[in-house]
Amino acid sequence: MLEQAVRPIVEAIVAKAPSGWTRAVLHGRAGRGGTSVTGEYAPRSGNWNDRVPNPYMELMALAKTLRAEHGWEPVSLEIVCRPSGEYRLVAFNDAISRVTGTGGGFQVVLDPDHRLPQPGLHQEPGTAAPAGDPELAVARFRAYLERRAAILGHPDELPPPATVAAIEEAERRLGRPLPADLRALYLIADGDGIEYENRYLFQGNAWLPLKSIVAEHTDWSAGERPWFGWDLEWDAVVFDATPAGTVRRCGGHPGWLRFATSEDGNYLAVDTAPARNGRPGQLIRTGRDYDDGPAYVADSITSLLGHYLDLLDQGAYEKNGDHIHLREPARDPAPQQIIGAIPDEVPPTLQAIHINDATGLVDLAPLTAAPSLRRLHLNRSTTADLTPVRELPVESLRITLDGGDLTPLRGHAHLASLDLTTTAPADLTPLHTVPHLRGLDLSGADIADPAVLAGLTGLRYLSLTGRQWTALLNEGQAPPALAAARLADAEASLDDALAWAARLGLDTENALRVTGTLKTAGG
Repeated sequence: MLEQAVRPIVEAIVAKAPSGWTRAVLHGRAGRGGTSVTGEYAPRSGNWNDRVPNPYMELMALAKTLRAEHGWEPVSLEIVCRPSGEYRLVAFNDAISRVTGTGGGFQVVLDPDHRLPQPGLHQEPGTAAPAGDPELAVARFRAYLERRAAILGHPDELPPPATVAAIEEAERRLGRPLPADLRALYLIADGDGIEYENRYLFQGNAWLPLKSIVAEHTDWSAGERPWFGWDLEWDAVVFDATPAGTVRRCGGHPGWLRFATSEDGNYLAVDTAPARNGRPGQLIRTGRDYDDGPAYVADSITSLLGHYLDLLDQGAYEKNGDHIHLREPARDPAPQQIIGAIPDEVPPTLQAIHINDATGLVDLAPLTAAPSLRRLHLNRSTTADLTPVRELPVESLRITLDGGDLTPLRGHAHLASLDLTTTAPADLTPLHTVPHLRGLDLSGADIADPAVLAGLTGLRYLSLTGRQWTALLNEGQAPPALAAARLADAEASLDDALAWAARLGLDTENALRVTGTLKTAGG
């Protein structure tokens, strides 16, 4: 059964092979969600046809077979074949997967239940009273509907109101009450959709019925983001929303109730658990485009409705059929992120900077003007002095260091992830004093003493080359709390990765290996 599933894949690789090939390697991942393939023919010619094909249907069939026989979903696999028709399959569950992009190699997940820490869960909570007023919100909402009706030439058709009992049941399932002004609006209408037609009353966002609020909240992660999946998020950073200190620095929070959707993966939410400078019931944007953190919108639905009325009074709208688009005034907010060089005048609002392809050594001193800088990445750029980083709240640091002096990072209170390349052997001992360091990539660094890594007891992710891993594991042990690791070796095979993962404690005994020969093969 398994051989029958493998052979069509090998046949597809052989059929697409370029003239003169001697070997082909396909690295794949396949499951119910689809397939992902990398790999190439050797020798390389530098042309597009060096890449192996993605025999999608055949890989899906193989994944189905492995799921039925081994319970793997999805599956990681590697197929090597030659012009003679000989082939070899190695397969394992997705605890090990191929890393694409710079450096390549493999990653292994040792603790799939680990979650990325959310700094906002421990922020000081807000103590201010809600800004929303249910009576004023109702008056403004009715006035908003009247203005819309005058512009459209007919009133908006809305669903019946939610009952008090339905609202109370929703609040019970949400585990918290709705803000009073939003609650009052549900007593007018249960959302803005009729038979799958939405009115998009909240500036292009469809107002959700109560049952959808509950469903979104149930499906949405309660303030925790899984660390590992198809992409490793070991160096993720959550920015502070503007105004600073209003919204918790989280990827998600159980106190964020999504009540409207732009139907593209983004949402409007009411924040019932604000940070120190926020107010309960404030509005934020979350979702697909807000991985770096939520965006602050208004202090309440009451205020937002007042803003909508102001725009209508100013004639700042466009009518398109049965829909009205409000024209927001142009804004030029101070930048939170810069990609390129350090500007002559560093904005104090800066939270992330990616310095690319700098000539000469980069002086980081001007960045001290950005007291909220959390991500500092030097890409293909080098610095000689990390002293300016000492007083900055940088959480994610990617650096090429001329020399290997990490002394300025000693005791850094915020640093959580470090991607380090060096031009000289680096003493890692200062990292023992960095209390929140969770991720470390040293695959580009010269390490003076790999055994020092064993003392990083809080480290959850480590990336090393094959040579570095060998030195570390031969001299002692890996950091004891690793949740994931990377073998940064583009030439490593899945067999190499399985042997490496076994040394880290992963049970790889049930890895599958199948060999065979096609009856006919291309030359």
